[in-house]
Order: sequence, then structure tokens, then C-alpha cells
Amino acid sequence: MEYPPIFDGHNDVLLKLPREGRGFFEKSARGHLDLPRAKEGGFGGGFFACYVPNPADEYSEKEALNVTGSGYEVGMAPPLDPAYARRVTDALAESLFGIEAGSGGRFKVVRTANELEECLREGVFAAVLHLEGAENLGPDPEAIGGLYDAGLRSLGLVWSRPNAFASGVPFRFPGSPDTGPGLTEAGRSLVRECNRLGVMLDLSHLNERGFWDVAALTEAPLVATHSNAHALCPSTRNLTDRQLGEICDSDGMVGVNFAVAFLREDGRNEADTPLEAVVRHVDYLVERLGVDRVGFGSDFDGATIPQEIGDASGLPKLLDALRDRGYDEASLQKISHGNWLRVLRETWGE
Repeated sequence: MEYPPIFDGHNDVLLKLPREGRGFFEKSARGHLDLPRAKEGGFGGGFFACYVPNPADEYSEKEALNVTGSGYEVGMAPPLDPAYARRVTDALAESLFGIEAGSGGRFKVVRTANELEECLREGVFAAVLHLEGAENLGPDPEAIGGLYDAGLRSLGLVWSRPNAFASGVPFRFPGSPDTGPGLTEAGRSLVRECNRLGVMLDLSHLNERGFWDVAALTEAPLVATHSNAHALCPSTRNLTDRQLGEICDSDGMVGVNFAVAFLREDGRNEADTPLEAVVRHVDYLVERLGVDRVGFGSDFDGATIPQEIGDASGLPKLLDALRDRGYDEASLQKISHGNWLRVLRETWGE
């Protein structure tokens, strides 16, 4: 059976490769993503996150959500020192470009929608350089200009902690994403600068007040690269129906997160979560947003995912499940990569 190539909204493989002692070009039994498993699963590329863990306790989303029971509340992660964040981010970005340099043409860091489209057509793995949190900019929104010149094309204002620009959501279940203040003045300036340059703004991890501040300011489609429906799983990390309505009105999109704690009705972080949980969120988001505004945002190498998927090689199982649900080939093309290509073309301007 033929499968369309998948372009994905989020992975944390840059952080995991050195921690787990594996390379991107060798197939591993660890983690979720490497080039051989990507090829097996039709995974044609995605956003590669530069995420900076807290230096004291290596606070991470995956560790934070190793909580069982009827609910959980994890305190807000502490702010980062910008100089430390800059060092770590620079090292992660360097590793991404190192993968490109060592790929022999099999892997490309894309900067335009035309490059992305060509990579998907020709079978070259396409990567977008993404910052998951803007701490490395310090308090200066204009510092993003140098990163743009280096290849940055996507920015999450925050991870789940406060910084000079905005506040992220702490991990809580059940809970509302309305957890704190909105954008700072520097944050507002950063939104405008991203619009000017053509850097996509990622609203995943941003609290609700920050979301509405961005919505009032931005000229680009609203995008959440790896978030789900709050109505189905009331985690602070998921999007309310009102937020989904605003994303729809902006002609933006949502990448469905495979993290089981953001899929399950009970919020539990259990890998035996059925594939049906992913399909339910796809269905709900398509109902709210339309099939032109939904994609995948796996969170590979950053979260516990359903064991039925397992890793990138298991993605055809998800496409088969969507086919069984009634999605036709045109819809699967949109969800797998076409919607990402559209939004990036509108945001990047080329």
C-alpha cells in the first residue's frame, strides 16, 4: 500500500542522540527517531527542537509526566540563565548542521517552502531548525535576526517556564491553560520581529493569556506544533475549543501530539495507550478546524508515545487507522504533510 510522506511538527532527537549514545544515521533500538526508521515509516522530515533542560535537575517534560493516578500537578520549571541557554542552543543547532554535513545529501535543513516541497518529492529528509523557548535571546527580541540568517525558521516563545518574553504552562491534569500572565513588552516586540522576518511562531507550551496576546498581534497563521484537544484530555498543555476556533479563523493548524499524557482522558503516562486515542484527537481537531488545518506533531524522543506506534517506523499503522476511520487519500495527503507545507509557505513567504 502507498503512503504519503509525513512531515512532523516536533521532535527532541537533538537532545537525545548524545544522551543515549546513538547516531542519526544508524538504526537503533533506543528512542523513536533515526534516518533508517524514518525511511521505514515514511517520515520525510520535521521540526527539530532545540530544547534546553534546566542545568540543576534536567527538568524535562518526559520526566515531569512520569506521574500516575487520577491527576498530577508539577510545579513551574525555573527560569534559565540566558548565557547557559545560548551555549546549549548553539550546541544543539551545531549538531543539526553536523547531521546535514555528514548526510551525503540525504538530509537537508530547509529554509524555504520550496526546499521543503522538493525534499519531500525527492526523498531527502527535511529538517526545520526550531527553538523551543527563546531564553537564548536574552531580553533582546532583535537578537533573533542572527539566528534567522543561520537558518532558524520556527520559534516557540516558551517551554513550560517563564522567560523574558512570556510564560509557559506548568504541567497539570486536570487543569486549564489559563495559568499566568500574557506577553511582556519584549514578547510583543519578538512577535512583531518574527512576523517581519518570516519565522513561524509555535504556540505549544504558551499559556492561554499569551496565546490571546499573540493572536491579537500576529499577521501569520496561528500554529501549535504539538498540542491536542483540551475537551478530550484536560491537560494544561492542550487547546480549548475557543483557542481552536481562533486557530481556525487564522487559517493556521495544530500538530497532533502523540504524548500519551496529552491523549488519554485520564491523563496517565502509559505506553499501552491504544492508537485509537490518537485517532480520536485527529477526528476532534478535524471537526473543529477542518481537514486543511490538522497535521502531526509527534513529540518523538520527547515523550511516552503509544506502543502501537513504537517509533517512526510505526507511522504507517497510524495512517492505516485513519484510512479505516474513513479518511480518503486527499485528506491523508493534507494531514501527513500538505497542511504543514501550506502554513509554512504562508508564514515564510516562499
